[in-house]
Amino acid sequence: MAEGVLLIAGLGNPGARYQATRHNAGFWFVEALAARRGAVFKAASRYHGEVAELDGGWLIKPGTFMNRSGQSVAALAGFYKIPLARILVVHDELDLPPGTARLKQGGGHGGHNGLRSLMADLGSGDFWRLRLGIGHPGHKDMVSDYVLSKPSQEDRELIEAAIARALGVMPELAAGEPQAAMHKLHSDK
Repeated sequence: MAEGVLLIAGLGNPGARYQATRHNAGFWFVEALAARRGAVFKAASRYHGEVAELDGGWLIKPGTFMNRSGQSVAALAGFYKIPLARILVVHDELDLPPGTARLKQGGGHGGHNGLRSLMADLGSGDFWRLRLGIGHPGHKDMVSDYVLSKPSQEDRELIEAAIARALGVMPELAAGEPQAAMHKLHSDK
């Protein structure tokens, strides 16, 4: 993977109770990527989650729950000495409508507990992010219940369509061409 992404971390919460919830959109993405490429996730206690090898790089689903995702990702990135610029974190995004996928590098946590944990454990927020829109419930007091609930069938289909479009730019990210990946993803409807 030239100078491209070496580690793709899908954020979510472990366990059947959370599998179909909006907060697990990051897990949905890495599971779809693994299925498409024939990679298999295996429990990896050293990295506090499930890991799959893919083309000399790694996919990870932290098993630490969202608010401690950084522990898992930092363990794997630290062991393989993967720099921040070669890490892609895939997560649900309240500020984007369902069906939207956006790439960016760096930024704040925007109240997202998974990103907050990653920034603390990695020492910076300068990693790449793939933001999968899940929409907003309308009021901040409703956010926790919203992200931990299942999307409507229509919203789930929109999120899955966004995941499919994002999977289409993985070759550019693997090749170290993030600008090409952003252009393709952000102009594709």
